[in-house]
Amino acid sequence: MSQSLENIAVATRGPLDAVVRVPGSKSITNRVLLIAALADGSSELVGALASDDTRVMRDALADLGVRIREDRAAWHVDGVAGALSAPAEPLVVGNSGTSARFLTAAAALADGPVVIDGNDRMRERPIIDLVDALQALSVPVEILGENGCPPVRVGGGGLPGGEVVVDASRSSQYVSALLLAAPYAARDLTIRFRDGIVVSRPYIDLTLQNMRAFGARAEWTLDGTALRIHAGHPYAARRFAIEPDASAAAYPFCAAAIAGGRVRVENVARDSIQADFALLGVLERMGCGVRRGDDFAEVTGPRGRLAAIDVDMNDFPDAVLALAVVALFADGETRIRNVANLRIKETDRLAALETELRRLGADAQANDDSLTIRPGELRGAEIATYDDHRMAMAFALVGLRVPGVVILDPGCVSKTWPEYFAALRETVDPRNGNRQAGSRRRGTFRSVAAAKRQEALKWRASAQTAGHPPSATSRAASRSRRVA
Repeated sequence: MSQSLENIAVATRGPLDAVVRVPGSKSITNRVLLIAALADGSSELVGALASDDTRVMRDALADLGVRIREDRAAWHVDGVAGALSAPAEPLVVGNSGTSARFLTAAAALADGPVVIDGNDRMRERPIIDLVDALQALSVPVEILGENGCPPVRVGGGGLPGGEVVVDASRSSQYVSALLLAAPYAARDLTIRFRDGIVVSRPYIDLTLQNMRAFGARAEWTLDGTALRIHAGHPYAARRFAIEPDASAAAYPFCAAAIAGGRVRVENVARDSIQADFALLGVLERMGCGVRRGDDFAEVTGPRGRLAAIDVDMNDFPDAVLALAVVALFADGETRIRNVANLRIKETDRLAALETELRRLGADAQANDDSLTIRPGELRGAEIATYDDHRMAMAFALVGLRVPGVVILDPGCVSKTWPEYFAALRETVDPRNGNRQAGSRRRGTFRSVAAAKRQEALKWRASAQTAGHPPSATSRAASRSRRVA
C-alpha cells in the first residue's frame, strides 16, 4: 500500500457566497457507459465523469471488446450490439460497486467466461444476491471468493430471460445490473422482489430512465411490485448529455448549511430524478433556505441554529455522510434511519461515521441500520477516511466551522471527484480577496484546470481496509496542506 503524499488541514471560513458546478454523475456515467457499449452504433456521451470508478468501467469494457475514444467534447463509445468478447484476464474493478455488479450481469452476454475481481474491500462486499438471481435464470456463474463476495466467474453464452425473484434488501445495484443486461435476453424478463423489499428504489428508476433513453422497453408493472423488460428492443446509439452529480452536489449544499451564506449549484434540472436531491428537503426541514430554478438549486444557511431531525434515508443513502456532519451543528439529537446498506459500501460507513464523529467531540451511536448523533463540544481532529471518498468530502466540511480538522489520505476522493480539495481550497482561500456585498464567487467546487487536477490526483491513496491509520500530531504538522 502506498501512502498519500499529503494530508489536508481545512481552514475555517464563512459565510459562503458561491455559484457552483459539480462534475458529471457517477451513477449515470457508469450506467450509460454500459448501455452505449451494448448498443448498436457509436454513441456520444457529453459531460461524463472522469474518475477512478468510471475509469475502471471504461477499462473493463475495453477488455470486453468495446472501443471508447475521448476528445475534449465527449466520450465516443462504439457499441458491440450486445456481443461482448470474453477477455483473457480478469476484469479488475477496484472498489467500484457499480462496475462489479453491472459487469457481472452483462458478462452473461459474453462469448466465453469472464472473471470479475476487485481490491481487498471489494472482496468483502457481497454479490451473492445477484449471483443467486443469475443462477435462477440459468446463467452459469459461480463465486470464487469468500462469504458470497467477489471474485466471480460468469460462463457467458447469453441471458435466457424469464422470471426471477431478487433479494434487493441490501442493494438496488443487483436489480439495476439485471435491468441493464435484460434487453439482450432471449425472452422477456420479469423481476420480482423477495418479501417485496427494495432499497434505494430511486436508483432503479434512474436505471429505467437511462435505458429508455437508448430505446429499451422496461417499466414497473401497474401495481409497482415488479419490473418487466421486453426482449427484442435493444439499445440504439445516440448522443446523451450526463447530468451533474447529485451526490457530489450534497457537499456544497451542506457547506452552506454549516458555514452559513448561500451556495447555488448550476445546471441542475428541476425535474432530475437523481436520489440525492432529496437532501434539499431535509436541509429545508432543518432550517435552511432552499430555492429551485429550472437549471439550478440553491441552499442558504439557517438564520439561527440548525434544527435536529429524524429522517429515513433509505432512498438516498449516499447523502447520509454529508447530513451526518451537518447534524454536528444542530440543536439536539439527529437520527438517520433505515440505512443498513451503508455497512456494505466502500467501507462500513455506519461504523466509520460513529468513530470519526466521536473523534470530533460528538456523541454518536450506530446500530444495525441507523445512526444517532448528539452534538457536543466540538474539537479539531485528524479524520481517517478509510479509503472512502465520501468520508473525506463530508468531514472536510466540518473544518469550515471547527479549527484543526485534518483529513488523512485525502486522495481517495479520486474515486468520484478528483478535484474536490482543489475546488474547496478555492472556496476558502483568503487570497481570493474581498468582494463587494452581494457579489458571488463563481467557480467554487468546480473542476479546475488540468494542473490542479494533477495536483489533486497526486493525493490518491491505494486501496485501504477499514481502520484508523497510524496517527501522530507531528506527522500532521509536517505533512498537512492547509486548504486556505
